Amino acid sequence: MKRGPESKRTLELVNLLRKKAVEDKVRIWKRVAERLSRSARMIAEVNLYDIDRHSKEGDTIVVPGKVLSTGVLSHRVKIAAHKFSASAADKIRKSGSECMSIADVVKDNPKGKGIILME
Repeated sequence: MKRGPESKRTLELVNLLRKKAVEDKVRIWKRVAERLSRSARMIAEVNLYDIDRHSKEGDTIVVPGKVLSTGVLSHRVKIAAHKFSASAADKIRKSGSECMSIADVVKDNPKGKGIILME
């Protein structure tokens, strides 16, 4: 039996993303919603060194899962994720980068231009 997210916060976020995908005809929000709808075992976990390696200064990264603290950031980026580990959030802020929720990115950039999806 397939099971998806059970928390109210996650379900509200998935519904918001699906709504924005249809309203604005933006596929990236649909893909993020699909990835957040997976079972808990399949949710993405991305380390800071992966973000540092695959991004450049000023990029906006969306992680449909959790950001973990292994590694460091050598440049400033905006990172939006469903969850951050406490030490990852500290390292991100110390590097001058920004932690955001996925809902904030959807409000700031409804068309999804220039967003990098990482899993």
